[in-house]
Amino acid sequence: MTRELIPGERTGTVLIPASKSQAHRAVILAALGNHDVEITCKGISNDIIATADCMNSAGANIEIQDNKIHVSPVGKTQHSDTFECRESGSTLRFLIPVFGALGVGGEFIPKGRLIDRPLSPLDEVLTAHGVSISKTETTIRVSGKLTSGEYEIPGDVSSQYITGLLLALPLLEGDSILRVTGVLQSKGYITMTEELLRKSGIEYTRTGDTYYIKGSQKPDLGSSFTVEGDYSNAAFYLCMGALSDEGVTVTGLNPDSTQGDKAAIAVLKEMGADISTDGNSVTVKKGSLKGVTIDASQIPDLIPTLCVVASVCEGKTRVINAECLRIKESDRIASTCALINNLGGNAKELPDGIVITGVRNLTGGTVDSCNDHRIAMSAAVASCASTGKVTVLDSMCVRKSYPDFWEDFSTLKMKS
Repeated sequence: MTRELIPGERTGTVLIPASKSQAHRAVILAALGNHDVEITCKGISNDIIATADCMNSAGANIEIQDNKIHVSPVGKTQHSDTFECRESGSTLRFLIPVFGALGVGGEFIPKGRLIDRPLSPLDEVLTAHGVSISKTETTIRVSGKLTSGEYEIPGDVSSQYITGLLLALPLLEGDSILRVTGVLQSKGYITMTEELLRKSGIEYTRTGDTYYIKGSQKPDLGSSFTVEGDYSNAAFYLCMGALSDEGVTVTGLNPDSTQGDKAAIAVLKEMGADISTDGNSVTVKKGSLKGVTIDASQIPDLIPTLCVVASVCEGKTRVINAECLRIKESDRIASTCALINNLGGNAKELPDGIVITGVRNLTGGTVDSCNDHRIAMSAAVASCASTGKVTVLDSMCVRKSYPDFWEDFSTLKMKS
């Protein structure tokens, strides 16, 4: 669907949906337990539906109704051998090791660019411990059963590999050791996994970058669990606030959250935005915005929308350590630069980063979302800094992570 956005600053308050990242982990842990769990999750996206569908295929019974996810664990129904993971990288990378630990074989069916995104070195690590993985142009077949032992994986490719192993290894009969080597990217997502493992009673110890994990464990999230608000999606509205004299307030955020994308607040503050907090609410208003250097290695999902703010900052903004953006739903270095340049900004693409020279304002134009939810939502942010209308192609790709994004965006008022 093509969508035209009226240019200009916005103001208002948005209650943000639940964290997609935390919801993935909660659904999987609940489905691996011994009893039913009711998960409260505001705004259930296509990615979460993909995880629920795959866990159902593995023998769970998960039903979604409104903002509730009712989970009956694996083992109560017969599993199938087809796993529809849609375009969800988290679903695929978390569940390949988990299904290996369960001994559940079958074919994962990815959509979009997901089949082209890397599985190495996770596939080699799993193959060395009893799981067979074969990839075609359209499917990924998994068979065999994972064995306990010593695992080693680099930390600079994808934090999702590490999370998948941390979810899987406690299920095995014997104890395991997981060593993470090199520089760890997206540390916040690993911290979130550790937090959910602790909440579900999984025993492990960590010394440096080495995990010692007891085997034969079952997670226990209790009878109910509420997924906290999502800082990743809040970032779009926080960035709109940074472009608004009257500001935007985002509510439903846990101020003590371990989510890595909470760092959006610190980056916007460094850029010069005026930020205030009140309990579970954060308000951002325009300040004297200036260019900064942004390290993408820990916050890759924030880069498109922060770059939009940078496009109208005084001076230059440099995004560094951004190689991983090349293998997202789109090549986000290329698609972010195209977004800014097509709207009258000045962004230069580098092999592993972006250099943005700020302009007074964007002029409007057309943005191809490239079927990437974060590019589509960043285009909405860009409309707040534009003098002309912004046209967004394939705008409904936001359903992947934030189904109600356009409805929430429409509740904001234009500058009075």
